[in-house]
This record gives sequence, C-alpha cells and structure tokens, in this order.
Amino acid sequence: MLQTASIIGFLRTILIFILVYTIFKYVMRLLAPFIVKSIAKKAEAHFRNQSAPKPPTQKEGEISIDKIPNSKTSNNDVGEYVDYEDVE
Repeated sequence: MLQTASIIGFLRTILIFILVYTIFKYVMRLLAPFIVKSIAKKAEAHFRNQSAPKPPTQKEGEISIDKIPNSKTSNNDVGEYVDYEDVE
C-alpha cells in the first residue's frame, strides 16, 4: 500500500518550519547580547589569569633543576663513519 503526501500536509510542514525559524530568530535577538557578554567576561577572566605575574617560588640566585636531560647513548652497532672526498 503506497501513501502519497497531500499538499495540505506539505504546506503545513513548511508553515511549521517558517514559524519555528521566526521564533528562533526573535529569541536569539533577545538573548544574543547576554550570551556575547558572558563569553566576553569568561575570555577576559581567562586572559587576566594568564597574564597575572606569578610570585617567585625560590630566592634570587638559587638554582633548581626541573628535569635531568636523557644522556644520548650512541649505538655502535649502526656502522662506521666513512670520510669521503668529492672527485672532480
């Protein structure tokens, strides 16, 4: 059994889409300033926290080592270095 869409149902669906779009547009115009203001406040707080100078944790002239670098070990199994000259 095959059902066909009626023109009334199609127009009703289009009308609902237009109505929802219009309401959404109107509500967003009302709420957009508050949303933008909230995002701007969060960004300002984020930048303010990043740019705030951090108090020094150690005295001047004191040295601290955070990470000891890994020593580079050479693998002698790779091969032998051969010095060469360009032949003209």
